[in-house]
Amino acid sequence: MQNQEIRFSILIPTWNNLECLRLCIAHLREYSRYSHEILVYVNEGIDGTTEWLKQENIKYIQSDVNDGICIAMNALAKIATNEYLVYINDDMMVLPDWDFELIEVIKQYSHTDFFLSSTTIEPNASTNPNLPIQVANFGNSAENFDNLGLLQVYENLKTVDWNGASWPLNVIHRKWWDRAGGYSLEFSPGFYSDPDFSMKLWQNGMRDFRGVGKSLVYHFGSKSTKKVKKKNKGREEFIKKWKISANDFYRYYLKMGSLYAGPLKDPKLPIGFRIKSFFRKIWSIFVS
Repeated sequence: MQNQEIRFSILIPTWNNLECLRLCIAHLREYSRYSHEILVYVNEGIDGTTEWLKQENIKYIQSDVNDGICIAMNALAKIATNEYLVYINDDMMVLPDWDFELIEVIKQYSHTDFFLSSTTIEPNASTNPNLPIQVANFGNSAENFDNLGLLQVYENLKTVDWNGASWPLNVIHRKWWDRAGGYSLEFSPGFYSDPDFSMKLWQNGMRDFRGVGKSLVYHFGSKSTKKVKKKNKGREEFIKKWKISANDFYRYYLKMGSLYAGPLKDPKLPIGFRIKSFFRKIWSIFVS
């Protein structure tokens, strides 16, 4: 049982997305039960983001170019003052008591060997039916977001805890952030950096990847990533680095979306996967 007061440092990368960022931070302020540190990394910031952050007295780092997620997260983690680091995208809106539900889970542990994610609500269904995403359409932008409608029904969207915590909104203790070395720059500007970070945690001994069903966040759906013209080849980079696809890592190792029942065990891999993994190792030799 963790008895000390738990507060978060909330890390938000943003890229010329002021209207979403305003909404994101407004929700953090209104729907958090506790007071947390908010830190923003401003990529480029030609839309008035830095001026607004100054007015709101929010601490930020600014770059003249789009550095992407990996550089942004690593820089923000260095100036964070709390032990628990939360990563949230600027197009995500937390729902009431999102932090309380996470902290109540954290208090159940006598250690910090866990990686938690809130449960995401998105307006459109994923092509992967195993992803633990609640589908409910209350808008896909700051302009058409139906917050009042969502507040009327969000309690019904709470679910059981699930395996496979990886993408934001997530929370990790600084000890594990440092052990993993933060986000890997070879995945800049950020595609497939989430599974890579989770794999680094796994390789360092983490086995508790827990999605918290009562902690909810609404996600418009990759508002910044859709603007990226020069995308890193994250899928190929992940395979080359880890000799496994991100999908197979989520499926066989993290058991993404299955019922949470405690720390995961090392997977028993089927013969078909082992054959596929062998050929991927051969392929990675020729592309490296």
